[in-house]
Formats: sequence, C-alpha cells, structure tokens
Amino acid sequence: MSNSPIIVTGAAGFIGSHVAARLADTGFTVVGCDNFNNYYSPSLKYDRVRALLAPRSIECLKIELSNAKEVEALFDRCKPSLVVHLAAQAGVRYSLKNPAAYIQSNLVAFGNMLEACRQYQIQHLLYASSSSVYGANVTVPFNEGDMTDEPVSLYAATKKANELMAYSYSRIYGLPATGLRFFTVYGPWGRPDMAYFSFTEKMLRGEPIPVFAKGLLQRDFTYIDDIVEGVVRLLFKPKLVEPGGVPHAIYNIGNHQPVTVLDFISTLEKVLGVRAAIAFLPMQPGDVPATFADTTRLREQVEFAPQTALETGLACFANWYRAWSKETASDEEDHMSLHRLHATSIS
Repeated sequence: MSNSPIIVTGAAGFIGSHVAARLADTGFTVVGCDNFNNYYSPSLKYDRVRALLAPRSIECLKIELSNAKEVEALFDRCKPSLVVHLAAQAGVRYSLKNPAAYIQSNLVAFGNMLEACRQYQIQHLLYASSSSVYGANVTVPFNEGDMTDEPVSLYAATKKANELMAYSYSRIYGLPATGLRFFTVYGPWGRPDMAYFSFTEKMLRGEPIPVFAKGLLQRDFTYIDDIVEGVVRLLFKPKLVEPGGVPHAIYNIGNHQPVTVLDFISTLEKVLGVRAAIAFLPMQPGDVPATFADTTRLREQVEFAPQTALETGLACFANWYRAWSKETASDEEDHMSLHRLHATSIS
C-alpha cells in the first residue's frame, strides 16, 4: 500500500469517526467527509468532529456524495490509495417513511464512489453493508453464503444492491473491494436512533421505553472497538485472488453472541443503576426476529473476531453518555445565559 491519504466517508458518523481516529493514530493521513444531514441532530456529528477528528488533525469536508462532481473533486484533491466508504442513510424504520433518501445516499452516492474508485485506480475499497441483508433468515448463525434475496426493508435492499454493484466493478474492472456486514453496533459516540442510546435517555429520565415483540427479538450487539479493529485489519488485507478471479469479498462483523432485547435491557439496568419501565408494542415492519453472525470467514482472513462482552461495552457507553449529556446540558445553559445577557443589554 502507498502512503497516499485514506478517504473515510461518513467520518462525522458513529463508525466513521472511530475508524478515522484509529487510522490517524496508526500514523496514516486521513481525509474525512460527511454531508452532516439531519437524520439525527447534526450537533452530535459536530461534537464527534471536535472530540475525535480535530485533535488528530483530520479534516472533515462537507460533501454530498450523491453529487458526482463533488465526489470527483474530492478524489482529485486527495489522490487516495485506499477508501473506507461508511457514509449511508441508516435506519430500517426510517426507510419506510422516506425511501427517496435511501435511493440517493445508498445507491446514487455508492455508484459515484465506485466510479471514482475505478477512475483513480484505488488499491482497495472497503464499504459498509449490513446484517439487514439476511432478511428474515431463520437459519442461524448467518453465514456469508446464505441467501440474501428477500430483504424486508428498503434499507436492506439498498445494502444488498451495494454488494452487487461492488462485485460487478470488481469483476469488470478489477477493483479490489470488500463489503462488511455490520451487526448492531453500539458504544460511545453512538447514534441516538439506536435502541441502546434512546433506552438510556429514557431510563435516566424515568420514561417508559418501547419494546417490540415482547422483547424476544435477538440481536448480535457488537462493540464499536471490535468493529474498528475488524475494519482496519481488513482494509490492509484485501482478498487474494488467482489470475482471472474476482477481487471482491464479504465478511460478517458481529459479536456472534446474540441476546434477547429483554436480556439487553436487564444488562443496561445493571450498568445504569436504574430500573426500566417497559411499554410492550407489536413487532414493527422491517424488523427481523434475530441477527446472529457466523464470523468464521473473518477469523480466517485476519485472525480476529469481535468478543467484547455486552456488560463491558454498555458500561463504557453509559460512562460516556453521562459525561457527554452533562457537557451538552452545560453548553445549553451557557447559551441560555448568553441569550439572557444579550436580552438584558438590549432592553
């Protein structure tokens, strides 16, 4: 691999900010980009930039990847050798409300990234897929060779499309590409639309938390540090292929230890020191009964598989959340004090 900059898209996002920081800590020059959309509060994204990227001198450009000219300008400026494409419109349920956002961010933008990687002869493209591609698969654990042709959400369909698009570029143009099927990632600086984040907020405020399908849904919760370790190891070890082969691979990155939502809540109660008030609701469209990663292929490729215990990871998240929410409240109070001072001086 050359010493050219590494582009990390979605660098103000949850996984992207951690990956960019880790690469910079390892000694690489990283250029990040994000569109800072309002799917959730952009202030959290700017907080990640300030806390994780700026101290490491990582530039995070505001770029809309669905605009081909902006993508071309990014690659022309950076001349990267490696690309970690983590930008996407996330969220299963939101895809039921705003499908157009997924078409633009997950299909049009991904097509632009593939074309730029081809034009600039990128040495390796690592991109985010999702365990959602397995749909309502009842055969567990999920293996990369399982059928993924029956998505139960548009989000899942776009991620499956990404895998097919990347495979075609690998086959036709020889572009080395690797897709990563992430399984329910959690941890500090996470996304507020995810259950562990919203549950924590509500539990600490004494509000009931919504629990679907009697809390029996199973999820393979994967701690952020494990995700980052897998991403970085795979980035520098693309699939080896025989002459004429296709340089494309897919890997599960999950904790391979699924737990029910009720057990998850019990663990969260333990680390927060509060009891949860639960509001049981029916299973939601787009949800799947279980996610469970077979990580054999990942271990064989990079001698690593996620293994952080749920209680350990949730304790780290809880400690971060308390500190971050306290700081956020302080910032808001400072803002209100400044507002009152200005109001007083004007009168």
